[in-house]
Amino acid sequence: MDEANVRRRVLGNGNIPNREQDHDIPPIQRQLDQQRLKKKALQLKAEMLEQFDNQLQDLVDSLMQEVDATLNPDKHFDSPLPGKKKDDSKQQAPSTKNNGMREKQFFPRRSVLTELLEISHIQTIYHIFVAILIVFSVNTIIYDLIDKGRPGLDFDLIIWSFGKFPIVMTMWSCMILSTLLCVYPVFYYWANNRTPGRATWVDYCWLGVYLAYQLAFLILPIQFLHKYSLRPASSVIIVTEQVRLLMKSHAFVRENIPHALRHRKSDGEDEEEKGPCPDFSKYLYFLFVPTLVYRDDYPRTPTVSWKYVVSNFTQVVACLFYIFYIFERFCVPVFCNFREEHITTKRILLSVFGSILPATLVLFIAFFAILHSWFNAFAEMLRFGDRLFYKDWWNSSSFANYYRTWNMVVHDWLYSYVYNDFYKAFGKPCRPLAMGFVFLLSAIFHEYILTVSFGFFYPVLFVMFAGAGFMFSFVKNKDSPRSGNIFMWVGLFLGNGMLMCAYSMEWYARQTCPPRQDPFLDYIIPRSWTCDFAAISQNTTDVADSLLLT
Repeated sequence: MDEANVRRRVLGNGNIPNREQDHDIPPIQRQLDQQRLKKKALQLKAEMLEQFDNQLQDLVDSLMQEVDATLNPDKHFDSPLPGKKKDDSKQQAPSTKNNGMREKQFFPRRSVLTELLEISHIQTIYHIFVAILIVFSVNTIIYDLIDKGRPGLDFDLIIWSFGKFPIVMTMWSCMILSTLLCVYPVFYYWANNRTPGRATWVDYCWLGVYLAYQLAFLILPIQFLHKYSLRPASSVIIVTEQVRLLMKSHAFVRENIPHALRHRKSDGEDEEEKGPCPDFSKYLYFLFVPTLVYRDDYPRTPTVSWKYVVSNFTQVVACLFYIFYIFERFCVPVFCNFREEHITTKRILLSVFGSILPATLVLFIAFFAILHSWFNAFAEMLRFGDRLFYKDWWNSSSFANYYRTWNMVVHDWLYSYVYNDFYKAFGKPCRPLAMGFVFLLSAIFHEYILTVSFGFFYPVLFVMFAGAGFMFSFVKNKDSPRSGNIFMWVGLFLGNGMLMCAYSMEWYARQTCPPRQDPFLDYIIPRSWTCDFAAISQNTTDVADSLLLT
């Protein structure tokens, strides 16, 4: 097949000029043709890789079934019939399927943006964001020159937000040590000393000890935060690490309890490497690797590129300054002087729509900093091969797909240890209930992080996540993916604008309005709703009079 026919087939255009007419094609048209060719080739590559992955997974499933049937003749699997789709089969598939539910599989693969940034168009978008950061910096310098008469960069907001950082690192070290020195040794002792067979009351007592530890791990760091009155960014570090370590320890225990219950001491004598509890090195590696689903082994890369590690950490620092400039220029001037007009309907609407742009930028930057740069930096240092921390969520045509692809790390944990377990416990008729429970649990912990970090309970995120977000997940538009994608983006814009407006308003209301006498009521009732502006005005007048008298 000649070149013209190949180009015509790939581009889908029967009017592509042939080689003899190439000299008549304008340069810009030739570049567009080349870009379209590359785009089609990338789509073809993605489709072929997806088909290959599916076929390879089926082959591995069949092989694992044969191996398991050979090694365990007493254990029978019912596999789908040949030529029949898995969804149409009532039998259970081995290895990657458990009671009809998919299990997490790890493969060596790169992040989506890592591949996309090799395309010149995506590189240009990346360069635009870098240019905006440079413009923000120059704008700050010029503003300081004109307003203050000196070219100074004031980073007081960052310094204040990350205040008392040595205390933060002390608390973080204590949490890590407790996870290392409590969870693994206790589980190791239980797994190696229990009586073989089904679970007994002694096993349930050990389970109670583990649950008590989890409860203490939730309560003690919160008391620590209140004792030292940590700032928002410092509190976010402690709370997110607290939630991460809770999820890690639960994943380790949840994955290894069934193996410990099935284990027989006679089996361990022949194969010491397959004891009732994994080696400590595997547990230690799991605590720092960027995944929340435990496996004894993960795909590993052969080498470490420290240049790539440094570049990713540099991007994290740049994103931190990016967010600082956004808050400094778009949020602080609007909400810092909280007054009575801020809670009028007109002002709230203006504030919501005025917060859409900075909130969306914060969404993009936080995603890039954490889910791409931070995770890839740790994955590279630990030679972790599977770097699918997210998918192309920006192309989602429904909120259901957005929730599944935005943060694959958390989604895999929720699916493996919440949704699957709920499904196994209550059966297929309760799938919608299982989905609702996943949304509820996710909304609770998202709101928990914000409540503890900001120091007040204002459940806007909880209502939007567990309410509107859950209902929108059932809205699907298969006939028009483009309109579904537009609907998703409109929802994200408005939702993030409302979140930034609501929490910023409440934060500055608590800096301005006097607290209530009851600390608990003051913690759970928003001051922006019930602020006594007359008391504020009187207090301001008294302060001014005292200054005049002085």
